[in-house]
Amino acid sequence: MDGIYAAGCLVAGHWLTEGPSAHRIGPHLRRAVSRARTALPADITTALSYARTSAQAVAALAPATRAEILERAAVRVAERRDDFARLLAVELGKPLKDGRGEMLRVADTFAVAAAEARAIGGETLPVAGWARGVGNTAFTHRAPAGPVVAITPFNAPANLLAHKLAASFAAGNTTIVKPPPQAPAASTELVKLLLEVGMPLEAVQILHGGGDVGAALCAAPEIAVVSFTGSAAAGAAVASAAGPKRTVLELGGNAATIVCEDADIEQAAANCARTGYSNSGQSCISVQRVYVQRGRFDEFVESFTGQVKSLVVGDPLDARTDVGSMVDDDAAERVVRWTAESGGTVTIGGTRDGAVCAPTVVAAPAPDANLVKEEIFGACVAVLPYDTFEDVIQTCNQSRFGLQAGLFTYDVRRILTAWRELEVGGLVVNGSSNFRLDHVPFGGVKDSGIGRESPRWMIEDFTVTKTLLLRGMSIWGEQ
Repeated sequence: MDGIYAAGCLVAGHWLTEGPSAHRIGPHLRRAVSRARTALPADITTALSYARTSAQAVAALAPATRAEILERAAVRVAERRDDFARLLAVELGKPLKDGRGEMLRVADTFAVAAAEARAIGGETLPVAGWARGVGNTAFTHRAPAGPVVAITPFNAPANLLAHKLAASFAAGNTTIVKPPPQAPAASTELVKLLLEVGMPLEAVQILHGGGDVGAALCAAPEIAVVSFTGSAAAGAAVASAAGPKRTVLELGGNAATIVCEDADIEQAAANCARTGYSNSGQSCISVQRVYVQRGRFDEFVESFTGQVKSLVVGDPLDARTDVGSMVDDDAAERVVRWTAESGGTVTIGGTRDGAVCAPTVVAAPAPDANLVKEEIFGACVAVLPYDTFEDVIQTCNQSRFGLQAGLFTYDVRRILTAWRELEVGGLVVNGSSNFRLDHVPFGGVKDSGIGRESPRWMIEDFTVTKTLLLRGMSIWGEQ
């Protein structure tokens, strides 16, 4: 992308490109790479009115029709993954290999959502099992909940938009998308792709802007469900604005990975190095804290540091690059500052060049350091020793976050103990915290959010159960 991509707002079936706009400065190219037409209050009003009136048209589409559209989208995304990867690299500094990986996940997400659309149904309830139910029949089916607002983050703007929009459409809803200001082009292109393969205009609108746009959408009475991915602080604001509406909040994390004494240290170190710095650590489940049994701590630190040293850092448009730019200079500076304040030993990194933060390892930082307590969301991993398994479980649970954790061990008792006692939404065994399958439930506890993502579980939030009671009609007769 050599010029400036113009990202318009899609409102009531019309693309709006003229009017107020905001430019995105690419963190690697250091110049304007995209321009988003920002939504005006009148645009928001029009979009909400259109969502209310178009909801019935989308709900009337047969599940098979919705599924076929999503299946076509999955094929088209896979075909265009290189184009999207370049767009993500230019807008966000995401390495091409990470961008391609994200787009393959988008294709999978569309395909999974299509399969789930075909499976939406209901059940016949066993009312005759109780005396008052004899002689009656009851059925349920899942109906579209109504207009959905999807507010997406910058770190995986395509895949997380796919999760929200595909699940909402599969459920039969119309959706208003509020993309991140850092990735208007990638978000807009994905919506355009869906329209190209047959998604009706009634099914989607896109409004660019900041928190004021998101707040207005969340508070609107026309909206039935709000799906948001972002920081814990922003999630609290979204929940406050949404009020009693259904909300699905996938918020921040401070992911811990535990390495036990029976672990394969080389494997664990290599895995944590590969997953701790992908997308420059800008993932809610990125490896941030690694707790290693004290007897193997030095061995792990040495191996881990060596693995991190081998990562290729630099131009995100170079196919060989492992670690590109962070989202902006301020984000990279936060990593450098928290590293310097940590009280630990920096074995590698600790510096930045503009928005590129050198992959950083901090050994034995202070337990109350920001990079241990808070979400760093950057290219830095803290490695800390622990003595007993009971101690490390307790230490991990002291975090206010609880999204996902990793565990390296072959001890089944420890695996079951961690699964039971770690205060997280998911546990990855013999892998780091930074692993996700897009067709299994994903979400957290505590300040990491409410609800579960992935199409099947999001469809549950995007639909309502409707019950039909037939009085005096039953194969069981009357009592």
